[in-house]
Amino acid sequence: MGAIMAIISSQSSPQPDQSKGRSAAPDVPMLASQRTKPTQPAGSILQPKANPQEQTGKQDEKLRPQRLSEYIGQGELKGVLDIAIQATKSRQEALDHLLLYGPPGLGKTTISLILAAELGVTCKVTSAPALERPRDIVGLLMNLQPKDILFIDEIHRLSRMTEELLYPAMEDFRLDITIGKGQSARIRSLPLPPFTLIGATTRVGALTSPLRDRFGFVQRLRFYEPHELCQIVLRTAEILTTKITEGAALELAQRARGTPRIANRLLKRVRDYAEVKNSGEITQEIAREALELFNVDPCGLDWTDRRLLTVMIEHYQGGPVGVDTLAAATGEDSQTIEEVYEPYLMQIGYLHRTPRGRIATPAAWTHLGYQPPQEQLHLLP
Repeated sequence: MGAIMAIISSQSSPQPDQSKGRSAAPDVPMLASQRTKPTQPAGSILQPKANPQEQTGKQDEKLRPQRLSEYIGQGELKGVLDIAIQATKSRQEALDHLLLYGPPGLGKTTISLILAAELGVTCKVTSAPALERPRDIVGLLMNLQPKDILFIDEIHRLSRMTEELLYPAMEDFRLDITIGKGQSARIRSLPLPPFTLIGATTRVGALTSPLRDRFGFVQRLRFYEPHELCQIVLRTAEILTTKITEGAALELAQRARGTPRIANRLLKRVRDYAEVKNSGEITQEIAREALELFNVDPCGLDWTDRRLLTVMIEHYQGGPVGVDTLAAATGEDSQTIEEVYEPYLMQIGYLHRTPRGRIATPAAWTHLGYQPPQEQLHLLP
């Protein structure tokens, strides 16, 4: 194993110290948010991506369901996985490779851990940005035991060389390593134990076709319904030993943008409010007061969402308005508007993208307390 790592290391260019890069990474988005949104309170409470505390916190690991029967929501996906688990156990083989895609915060990592628990194997979790050099993926593959699961988050960000090493590993369970250089170079194939690769991505279209076609299952995770999120909130509250009424749980669920991670995050913030301002029990009225404090309205819109729609309505009569113009008017980055804020506004029908620009729909006008003009309605498809 040491010789293999030395071969891969000799073929790759020297890299800077990665430990420093990892320690500094969490500070970058925080500073950027301070520069672009200095007046926005609680700016990240509705973001579906996990923050460093959620990624490493032991308490959050307890919130994850351990078995497929405990997993709430995603009924169709659970049915497919249940059949795959039973068939795999009966044949005593490794589970076929699985690709999970969908918006962040819907439980892709949780599903991989559940599959490992159901099959009685080990799940090794990593992310594509951590596999910068070939020796990184070689070390993981060589240390896998038969039927183990290797979970790679944000798999669309794999480097080209790492992806090339995965092709024979996924298809034939072998690792092809080039030894030497020039005319004396030769390829040595090393056998690998049968394993399962689970890839998670928020951008399935960014995967190359050769990699995507090597997955036996390609499954999409959908947003959760309010009644499913209500069950998740009640379950989380029980684990956190927090008293909460069913009405309060439903109130949180309706404002969580269909994402369990956001629902759990809102529950923790409302719990803090209830403990400081009241006896600790979360009622529907207390939940509403706390969410008002955190600028989360009944439709799940935060301060920036409402700011974008308000600017479109007050400054541009509801649109159409270009994204660059909207970014300049709000002080936001255009890419942030397109990738973070617009998807949810489009999902709930408050924003339309047209060739002429963005348009605030009549539903958005009504939600913000404005009367939509008749001449703006004909612009909508």
